[in-house]
Order: sequence, then structure tokens, then C-alpha cells
Amino acid sequence: MSIGPASDFAGTASVPLLIVGGGACGLCAALAASDAGVEAVVVERDPVPRGSTALSSGLIPAAATAKQREKGIADSAGLFAADIRRKNHDEADPLIVDLVARASGPTVDWLSERHGVELDVLDDFLYPGHSVHRMHGTKRRTGEELMAFLSAAAERAGATVLTSARCAGLFAGADGRIVGVEIARPDGSLEQIGCRALILACNGYGGNKALLHQHIPAMEHAHFAGHVGNQGDAILWGAALGAAIADLGAFQGHGSVAAPHGVLITWAVMAEGGFQVNRDGVRFSNEHRGYSEQALSVLAQPGGIAFDIYDRRLHAIARQFEDYRQAEDAGAIRSAATIEELARALHLPEHALARTLADARDLAAGRGADAFGRDFTTRPPLQPPFYGVRVTGSLFHTQGGLVIDSDARVLRPDRTPFPNLFAGGGAARGVSGSGADGYLSGNGLLTATTLGRIAGMAAAKLIGGAS
Repeated sequence: MSIGPASDFAGTASVPLLIVGGGACGLCAALAASDAGVEAVVVERDPVPRGSTALSSGLIPAAATAKQREKGIADSAGLFAADIRRKNHDEADPLIVDLVARASGPTVDWLSERHGVELDVLDDFLYPGHSVHRMHGTKRRTGEELMAFLSAAAERAGATVLTSARCAGLFAGADGRIVGVEIARPDGSLEQIGCRALILACNGYGGNKALLHQHIPAMEHAHFAGHVGNQGDAILWGAALGAAIADLGAFQGHGSVAAPHGVLITWAVMAEGGFQVNRDGVRFSNEHRGYSEQALSVLAQPGGIAFDIYDRRLHAIARQFEDYRQAEDAGAIRSAATIEELARALHLPEHALARTLADARDLAAGRGADAFGRDFTTRPPLQPPFYGVRVTGSLFHTQGGLVIDSDARVLRPDRTPFPNLFAGGGAARGVSGSGADGYLSGNGLLTATTLGRIAGMAAAKLIGGAS
């Protein structure tokens, strides 16, 4: 069932606010509603709230935060918005870009100071596209740790999270007002729950092969590092309701996932001086464009395979990430005293890889210009011992979705809002433009946290006003 008429709703239980999806977006919405004194019930399909957030590095970009000020990092919402627009080629909704940039700092401070989410700003390397250090993460730099903090905060706040409960459909009136949802349990039983407002926080459609074939065919057969539950429910419900939908070709990919291990290798190894080669031992792109569009570049190589080449300095930076340490434990990371030994360990042509390293060193010394447009002079050249890992391109999540306003209310094509329907995170149209190259590092958790909080506050206000 997708959308049923309000007359078919037969539920006897009702709550003020229902939230579909228990990832970062849904839990931030629940926390915001709880802060406003409104009871929120989160419907989560998994036995434990995880979502795509748990599969990420858990890094939230935010501007003008208390943590930045503590470290003397000067930043502003305007600078952040400019970075987002530069990366997405001004293809996203400027109202939402400015909205999330302004809300980012207050949201991170709110999570840290009010709800005990232990976040700090990473200041030892700069992600591509960001003008300053503004990525905030937990100690272990994992999405699982971030979700643990958010889940604990939601429990303390008194939010109810119904797990192993898949939202199978919505009930709506002729005016688009949502009156309730239908929940499917693992044993096949169904339950209807009424609500006065509904927030869709169930991400995009990265796990739906049919929708990928339709909107992002280049990633249809790529390794999927997102949550299998990302089936595009919000988009399908929105389409059935007649909502405006945009940028369905946008997505976050990643050009550095250990193969065949499926473990993310942090892009810090590229941002801080490493490079990628294909099976011929030669570079094939500008690795500093961004890790999302690099997924397509890697997949275009023979076998869809590339190799990250870096050194001990970058290895030490990468080890602060739990994912990277997992890749080490799995035997994905190779090291060698010389570049020729590393080439043999990775089954690459020795002479070709040595020539590529020599070229990179020349570029780092300012001798010549890179054919792909990368500036090597801003980071030290690689030094022995060397490290390498076999990687592939991967799809993490889609970035297109339901068009929303500044209160995260879902809009119709004529820009009028639905009476009580909100969306955030991957369920809403993001700020990455129309393709892969508009994704700025952290855009996913940026919109998950900020729009989740905004939706929760706006829904609580709507419910309070209707009391």
C-alpha cells in the first residue's frame, strides 16, 4: 500500500508527531520536538536505529561553532554557503543552501551542549571544497558512535522509538493532510497509527535498483555502501501525493572503498597528498575534485578498480578513523619500503608506478603542470615507506528528493505546502545540485541534522498551534 484515502484509516491509536526513519535526521527531529514539549514517535524498520548514518564516518560540517572558536578557526554561515554553492555549481535551491549553512553551527552546538553528543572539529586535514576546518565528529570518527550518542539522547528526552516497524504506507485526505500511517511488523502483522504531523526522515533510494536504473544508471551496478532500506519510500509517497520532486540524479558516491572488503578508506589520504592509479600504474584524474565524483572516475577504469597510493604520514592521519583500522585488520592495507616493492604487493607494473611517483614529486616541487589540473604544491611529496590499498567506486546515498520550504514542509509544484507533511535528510531535496560532482563533503549529515531539527521544531509549532 502506498497512499490510502483518509476514509480507510481505521487506527484507534494516535500520537501528536510521527517520524518515519530513525537515523540522524529522524532522531534530531525527535529531539527538537521533545525540546518543544511535543511527544514524538519514531518508526524505524531495523531492530536497532542505525540507518545510513551508522554506515558513514559520522562527520557533520558546521560553521561558526563553539568547537571552532575554541581552536581559533574563523568561519561563518556565509562562507560555508559559498563553499556549498561553488561545489554544486549553483544548481541547488539557494534558500535551502543558506538555511542549512545558517543552521549548521547552532545545530552542532545544540547537539553537543544540550543533548550530550560529544563532537569535536577535525583540524589536522582539510576536506576538498571546504575553505576552513569545519567537519565535526565523535572521538572514533564513526557513524555508529554518532548514532549511539543520538539514540541515548533520544531515550533521555523521552522520545519513543518503535523498532522492527516498517512504515508500509500513508493515509491522506483530499487536501493532502496526513491522518496516519500503516506499520508492518516482521511477523506480517499490520498496525495503523494516527498523527497530527508526519516527518519523512527515511533517506533516499540508493537501495532501489529500479529507481537507480531510471535516474542514475551509471551507479546501478556499483557497490552500494548505504542502507538496504533506502528504497525511495518518501519519493514514491510524495509522487503519489503530487509533491514537487527535484534533483533525482544527484548522489553521494565515493571513490575509495576497499575492494573486495567493502570498507571505506578515508579521503584524507587523497586530500593530504596521496594519489590514485589504475591497474596500469598511472593516474587518471584530479583526486582533489572530490570523493563523490571520483566514484565515477574509478568505475570507468579497467575492472572498476583503482589503487590509493600514500605514505606513513597519511597512514597515521587515516588511522584516527575506525573504518581505516578495520581495513587494516582485514588485510586490505599494504605497505613497503620502496615504491617497487609496493607495486609488487599490489600487482601493479613496477616501472609505471615508480614513474607516476616521480612525476608527482616533480609536481609537488613546482616542476611542470598536472595534466588533470591538480595542485600538488600544497602538500609534502610522498616519502618511504609507502602504503597502498585496492579500491572501487561506491554509491552511498542519493541526494534528490521532496522539495521543501524553510520549515522543511513538503511543497507542491506550485510551492504551496502540504498541511502537515515535513521531510529532511535524504528524503528531501539536498544541496548537491543535480549530479555527483555537486556533493561537498558532509552534505548528507549536514541536511540530516539541520533539516531534522528544523522539521522537528516546525512540526511541534504546528501541533502546538492546532491544540
